[in-house]
Amino acid sequence: MEKTKKGLFTTEDGRNHTFIFFLVALLFTLWAVGNSLIDTMDKHFQDYYHLTKADSANVQFSHYLGYFFMALPAGWFIHKLGYKWGIVLGLSLAALGCLWFYPATKIDGFWAVLLGVCLIAMGFSFLETVANPYTTVLGDPKYAASRINLAQSFNAIGWPIAPYIGGLYFYHTDAALNAQQNAEIAHQTMWVPYVGIAIIIGILILAFLKSKMPDVVEHDHNKSNTEDDKVKVDVFGQQSRLSTILLYVCAVMFSFALGMIFRFFVQLFYMDRETLANPEAMVALNIILARVFYTVTGIVGIASIVFIALKREKLIHKNSLWSAPHFTGATIAQFLYVAAQAGIFSFFINYMVEEVPAISESLKSNFFIGGENGSILRDGAYFLTERGATSLMSWMAFPLFLIGRFTGSFILRVTKAHKMLGLYSFINVILMFVVVAKLGWISVAAVFLSFFFMSIMFPTIFSLGIWGLGEKSKLASSFIVMAIMGGAVLPKVMGAIADADGMSAGYIVPAICFAVIALYGFFWTKLSGSEGLSGVKIGTGH
Repeated sequence: MEKTKKGLFTTEDGRNHTFIFFLVALLFTLWAVGNSLIDTMDKHFQDYYHLTKADSANVQFSHYLGYFFMALPAGWFIHKLGYKWGIVLGLSLAALGCLWFYPATKIDGFWAVLLGVCLIAMGFSFLETVANPYTTVLGDPKYAASRINLAQSFNAIGWPIAPYIGGLYFYHTDAALNAQQNAEIAHQTMWVPYVGIAIIIGILILAFLKSKMPDVVEHDHNKSNTEDDKVKVDVFGQQSRLSTILLYVCAVMFSFALGMIFRFFVQLFYMDRETLANPEAMVALNIILARVFYTVTGIVGIASIVFIALKREKLIHKNSLWSAPHFTGATIAQFLYVAAQAGIFSFFINYMVEEVPAISESLKSNFFIGGENGSILRDGAYFLTERGATSLMSWMAFPLFLIGRFTGSFILRVTKAHKMLGLYSFINVILMFVVVAKLGWISVAAVFLSFFFMSIMFPTIFSLGIWGLGEKSKLASSFIVMAIMGGAVLPKVMGAIADADGMSAGYIVPAICFAVIALYGFFWTKLSGSEGLSGVKIGTGH
């Protein structure tokens, strides 16, 4: 039989999968819109429910909790029933969460909104588990990286437009009304973009059910005997002392995260507006929540450390995945990166409203701040409104993030990935301290620049973490994805600092996160035993 010519979307059997590819690529746009919308919600809930910044960070907590809970079950389900039904289930969960926002706006409880956020995230967890690997089989294998990067360009569409949509429906900016009254009006329309997304999801579900999706044939590239494979070293069992130290750090972070999860579920029972608006009730509640957090964290932390100490030799001698220092370090680095990203994204509106200096009268109606609704006259000067902040997020902050990703994709082809990660992280440390220093417009510029230098971190940490792990790389990938739990935990710490000392002070949390990531990047060669990793392709990212 004559061999059929293969191409970008044509497989060896002659089947063209262009339609299926672009259908799957729409999923990248979908979860980008959903994730980006969530980052615009915090300030609204602070006004409507009288929340502190730390409590409003429960939005991010619910979001990343959904990802955390579904990371492994999604992989199991897809393995059993296939990628097509994984997509359908993921879309169905996301649609359910979106539709839930309508009754959630009628229910007088923060917990109702958090449930919707968590359901949407659980659906997106399925979609992200499916989409990246599925694009690799929709054509010639040699174009796999090109297809992933093309699909990621669809992801880029969703990030900038979602805050603008959120600004229209999450915030009302009538200068004649106070913040609470504006929030009451906006709360009645908050469900509109989510129901719109649910309708789009319904159309996508029908399209996937009707389409003939090709089976996925996964090749084990780790069994080849290429020269590249021969130079890889066995990373297991090396530098056991360093591996154990990193494992202890993971145990402490895990206990901290688990304490926050227990605290979160206890807090859900008290998330009604009467309790939140009563200072005495909130003081009593915070005492209870603190006791829950410290008790769970202490017990789990001590138990984990004792367990590691007792099993240390057995773990290392059995070539445990955790005995590879560069993987353990990547898990920690990813936990901290997503924590920093979630904090910067979710408190962006707070920073723009609270910390940006007065703008000139000539700029008060500027397109980039949303026109007339983007600023408000206060004390004889014009300042940004929530609507103006969401507009800046759409037209300036996220475009910088995307420019950073596209330029970073090129730079990563010609330079060592760990060096670039270390450099970008170190620059972000400096930028965060500039924000903390409250230097006016210089600090504002630093916040925007941080979006650019965050751009390449998620996929780069991912690639560095699974390097040289062979057959263990799939399991390692699951753990690194689960490390996004950092986005649920540390933004609450950032919010608590901001509540106590101002929004600028809260940026000390991402500064510390970026400092640890920089150390991981600069010391990666010692952790991995490799001279460096070149040609990293940005094909995934949260």
